Amino acid sequence: MSDDANARLDPLRAELGRIDREILALVAKRQAVAQRIGQVKRDARIPTRDYRQEKDVVERARAAAVEQGLSPALGEELILALIRGSLAIQERDTVAAAGEGNGRRVLVIGGAGHMGRWFVRYLGAQGFAVEIADELIVLATPMPATATILEAMAAAPPSGVVFDVGSLKSPLRRGLHALRAAGGRVTSVHPMFGPDTELLSGRHVIFVDVGSAPATAAARALFEPTMATLVEMDLESHDRLIAYVLGLSHALNIAFFTALAESGEAAPRLATLSSTTFDAQLGVAARVADEHPDLYFEIQTLNDYGTESLAALLYAVERLRSVVRANDLEGFRALMTRGRSYLKERLRR
Repeated sequence: MSDDANARLDPLRAELGRIDREILALVAKRQAVAQRIGQVKRDARIPTRDYRQEKDVVERARAAAVEQGLSPALGEELILALIRGSLAIQERDTVAAAGEGNGRRVLVIGGAGHMGRWFVRYLGAQGFAVEIADELIVLATPMPATATILEAMAAAPPSGVVFDVGSLKSPLRRGLHALRAAGGRVTSVHPMFGPDTELLSGRHVIFVDVGSAPATAAARALFEPTMATLVEMDLESHDRLIAYVLGLSHALNIAFFTALAESGEAAPRLATLSSTTFDAQLGVAARVADEHPDLYFEIQTLNDYGTESLAALLYAVERLRSVVRANDLEGFRALMTRGRSYLKERLRR
């Protein structure tokens, strides 16, 4: 680049930097106001999230963007990011204000792992003293280790509430039931989100009662101050559904990036021909590829119902292949129509 171009670009880039700092200062000011709004909501016992108000804010942002000569979609995208940031602050303050911990001690076994660290932060925010203790025990270890720990605990049940946070429950079935039979206050929890999650709105936390209703109630109480959706189900239903929610979706993405990697086509070359659908799928697949392979292997192999979803995937691919090979337009339309109807029904719920 020529010196003349640099001389002209440098002051413009500096001006952009100043504008960015001004924008971020305004964002910080907005967050402070949102925090005060959260306090008013808590005092008045008003739910943190108000979808009608959010809709009005988004519509105002779209209109304001148009007035400034900007795309309404850009205005919506920016304001939604700000809303998420505000909700995260309000939710965090609500959790801290609820103070379920009240100085009680909690032991997080596996606290150095990804989800273990998340629970250390989350429980610490609730006022728990996170250390070696037995008033509340969270098992955030790999599933085989969790099964072993549960069975060992059954020999001398702790006095406090015990729960695991495993993605599957059938590998833990024997240990959970053994601890419960021995008089342990045990339940099972599945947070349906990853360790980087800050805002729990729109996220699900599943509670699997194994015969100790007080233990399940105690675990639920930890999440009731949040905007997470709390769901209870039995152990068998949990793993049967997880075979599709996690097992199938993981398998689909592993198959997708494996097919690409073995296609012989270089990634940069594919990037020059990408499409909206391809880019979206590639983004999801990339996130799956970045996850820990041992955990994903466990999800595929340790679920008693896992082969059911893999068989469904194989059958679906073979049906698609047979329809294409037969040049069956009506069959192809039927697959698309059935999928559209199924997904519309799911999105309505």
